[in-house]
Amino acid sequence: MHPLANLHGKIMPLDEVTISPLDRGFIFGDAVYEVLRIYAGKPFLEQEHFDRFTRGLSELRITGVDMPRMRRRMHETIQAGGFTESMVYLQVTRGAAPRKHAFPKDATPLELLWVQEYHDTYRPLCQSGCAVITHPDLRWHRADIKSTNLLGNVIANQAATEAGCAEAILYLPDGTLTEASHSSFFAVKHGQLHTTPLKANVLPSITRNYTVKLCGQANIDVIERNLQRGELDDADELFLVGTTCEVLPIISVDGKPVQGGQPGPVTRRLQAIYTENVRAFLRA
Repeated sequence: MHPLANLHGKIMPLDEVTISPLDRGFIFGDAVYEVLRIYAGKPFLEQEHFDRFTRGLSELRITGVDMPRMRRRMHETIQAGGFTESMVYLQVTRGAAPRKHAFPKDATPLELLWVQEYHDTYRPLCQSGCAVITHPDLRWHRADIKSTNLLGNVIANQAATEAGCAEAILYLPDGTLTEASHSSFFAVKHGQLHTTPLKANVLPSITRNYTVKLCGQANIDVIERNLQRGELDDADELFLVGTTCEVLPIISVDGKPVQGGQPGPVTRRLQAIYTENVRAFLRA
């Protein structure tokens, strides 16, 4: 099944979409995006994703976007293609205008989304666990906005790929850990989960927040604090969470095994709870 796009309400094959070279998303990365996982034709955590989408547009002062209309277009495109196990990418840019850094006064925001089948390449790693590296955090100081300014993330993830690893955990010059290049991470110590607080210039990850809620169901304590790079060696377990990878165990950091190199019991418990909650969502 080929990806199906929706540009300003018009449904078409993704490879037929054309966008102005003067679009500010292309020139400046002046845009916000979201990615949703679709299970059995139903977008998961839809309201949470669109709430963050709306906040990102507000933070970048991109106005004139009818968000309920974007949601309708998303559902129309999913239905038009008969998509089941898939993902949807949504992006709004400030629009096309003569190339100047200051905001244009009369640009019309570009509203684009596409849906494509999702082949879960993370599934084997969710069973075996994955290796990660650590990498300097090179991103701008508004990582809380899900903008298309992702070059720092790209560089870190490329380094992970070249090292044969699934992800890169980012750290600041003082050794403070922030998040991973395209996911969030948790450490387990003495049965408690530790994760970076949202105020520390990290993305308010939808799956991160959902995992914290799942911990409430499982009576697992969550501590939000700034972790240091050196603490990775002392963790009982480490795992990543994200829209596409769900709950992904980490079994190696920078070539060093994490507590024997096997996924731990807390991670396994959360994987099971996550899967059951997805099933409950589909039954509802």
